[in-house]
Amino acid sequence: MRRTAAPLAVALGLCAALLTGGTSAATPGSADRPTGKSEARPGGVRDVMFVGNNWDGTATVVDARSHRTLSTIDTIPDRAERMAEIFTSPDKLVFYLAIQAAIGEGRAQYTDDMFTTHDGRLLAVSRPSFADVVGLDLATGQIRWRFPMEGYRSDHMGVSPDGERLLVSDSTANKVHELDIRTGTKTGEFPSGDSPHENNYTADGERVFHASIGRVYTPTDRPILRQPHDTAKGERYFQIVRTDDMAIESRWDMGKELAEAGYPDMESAVRPMAVAPDERFVYLQVSFFHGWIEFDTQAADLDAASSYEGEPTVGAVTRVVDLPKRTTEPRELYTLDSAHHGLAMNPEGTTLCAAGTMDGYAAIIDRDSEEYSLVEVGDKPYWSTNGVFGDECWVSVSGEDEVVVIDYDSAQEIARIPVGDHPQRVREGVVAKNVLKTWR
Repeated sequence: MRRTAAPLAVALGLCAALLTGGTSAATPGSADRPTGKSEARPGGVRDVMFVGNNWDGTATVVDARSHRTLSTIDTIPDRAERMAEIFTSPDKLVFYLAIQAAIGEGRAQYTDDMFTTHDGRLLAVSRPSFADVVGLDLATGQIRWRFPMEGYRSDHMGVSPDGERLLVSDSTANKVHELDIRTGTKTGEFPSGDSPHENNYTADGERVFHASIGRVYTPTDRPILRQPHDTAKGERYFQIVRTDDMAIESRWDMGKELAEAGYPDMESAVRPMAVAPDERFVYLQVSFFHGWIEFDTQAADLDAASSYEGEPTVGAVTRVVDLPKRTTEPRELYTLDSAHHGLAMNPEGTTLCAAGTMDGYAAIIDRDSEEYSLVEVGDKPYWSTNGVFGDECWVSVSGEDEVVVIDYDSAQEIARIPVGDHPQRVREGVVAKNVLKTWR
């Protein structure tokens, strides 16, 4: 696996100390594509996929049908201004350097997550090292709005089915902000655990499946150190949030749920997830685990130890399924504790697509039988998501600077697309056709 120089233990310790709670002052569907979305598709837009090149500070725009690269967008046009701000603020500089040393594998993190407005004219981008989200005008490349985090790092986002609301995880403030995607105006927030991570709206937009992953950059990674290990990693929750009042409806510690299901000493940190079409079953990856977990959010188990705000919480682990472990690296060298990081499910809910980060493959998995096919993709696959039309899985391969497109039905690679430096998040979107003309 390709690696940058490992940060010194002192840098990890510094980052662990600093990132402990410190704070400072989707696209619409159409009737002819099986996405399961109900929003009407506006005319005059082109279906694309956006690939966030984390270390470059760019986003590669790829035609969703032909797999042809259309453009590369600069996601940090204000870099000089942001760096001047960081260098004149001691606390921001310390966090910028700590993020680079312990989370960015020696590199700044400039492009994490991306979503477009439904008219294909604006792209919202979270920028971890700049601790913000910006709205980029796709025609001019200029920043229309900017929303700084309360803390020192931004991360994963989520967009509502109607395309109007944007969620962004504020890594060190332990909360998730809700924004108006067109203006960047804050409209709400909800609390999370340490290092809030992924956000997925339900199809009706009334709930959000959210997870916090804790301090994945700390070196205390051995189950034998169970209590100190848990303390160092922080609070890690999987939770369901109501969007009308931003209240937490349900919250689970997945490590405890796994122990109750007969799998002790597994991690609590839920990494990428895939929500089944019925929105009852959720498929999860957790830190250090080479495989996937099925969690029934409605399972009645009133004898279980889990509770939220004093009330018994329904929900139970129903399956824990291993995939092949190929890496010989010790746990301490896993990239941010990610054995596997990337999980998608086709719109029909029959097939999973898992990115085997430390194992160099993508796995296409039959949801019912658990049978799988492995697709060799290369060094450090780091995200998987459905293509626009529902029949493909797009996997970013960050160690190869490529995206691999896999056919769900045949489990065969059908395209390999060169992108920028260290691609991570891949999202479907649209671009207005008259904007495309300006790019040409």
